[in-house]
Amino acid sequence: MNSRKKLSLIIPCYNEERTLAHCIKRVLAIATADLELELIIVDDCSADNSLAVARELAKHHPEVSVLQHDKNRGKGAALRTGFAHATGDFVSIQDADMEYLLQPILDGRADVVFGSRYLRPDTRRVLYFWHTWMNRMLTRASNMFTNLDITDMETCYKVFRREIIQGIDLKEDRFGFEPEVTAKVSQTRCRVYECAIS
Repeated sequence: MNSRKKLSLIIPCYNEERTLAHCIKRVLAIATADLELELIIVDDCSADNSLAVARELAKHHPEVSVLQHDKNRGKGAALRTGFAHATGDFVSIQDADMEYLLQPILDGRADVVFGSRYLRPDTRRVLYFWHTWMNRMLTRASNMFTNLDITDMETCYKVFRREIIQGIDLKEDRFGFEPEVTAKVSQTRCRVYECAIS
């Protein structure tokens, strides 16, 4: 029996021609003997050569597939498109240190993991005061409505069991995705963990 797990990584893309290839290279480096990758680039009608770069990457890397929107619809819409096409055991929406974020799920302790810039590892990157203050206020408001006790609701780094994220009816097209997905995850009563990220 094959125990190899598969991670579907959704990469929303809008005008990223200069950074997309580097991003894919970094993500491919996390593949292990126990972890198969599926990279789904969703081009949100980029005005630059992002789509051509994505298609070229797909030619050389069989784990990369490319989807495209015929008009710009926003980050949330790009993520929903990617979620609908994901086939992995786990689905992530960012290219952070996925092995680290996946561990609570692989251990059977969590169904969803949020990366947090505010949990205290040994060192942390210093962020801008007003950005941090606003993020914490939004997170506090989210926590009051969801009854979750997370530290970074606006994080881009999230990993889900596929059945959890594909079972949630998401509507937000733009950056309202973050509070929406947090609220709807809380309604599932699934196990949510956080991991410190830089």
